[in-house]
Amino acid sequence: MWNETVTIVIAMSNSTPNSTPEKLVARIEALEIKASFADDAIDKLDQVIIRQQAQIDALLQAVHDLRQAQNNSAPTTVRSLRDDLPPHY
Repeated sequence: MWNETVTIVIAMSNSTPNSTPEKLVARIEALEIKASFADDAIDKLDQVIIRQQAQIDALLQAVHDLRQAQNNSAPTTVRSLRDDLPPHY
């Protein structure tokens, strides 16, 4: 595939002045290197997203558990605000 691409690009470059096959090959190699780095960056970002989603899921579960615990321990009687006044009032 790569050889076919180079052949096509070289054939097309015959009509372009100041373009030697070596320059075109160098440009293609530079683009392949950039694409490789881009793929690596995408893979790293995917791993970050996976880790963050796991953290979000854990936090959502913790919030759910806290709400359940709060609902289970909620007093059934209504308290008066006067009961919470400090003794000096």
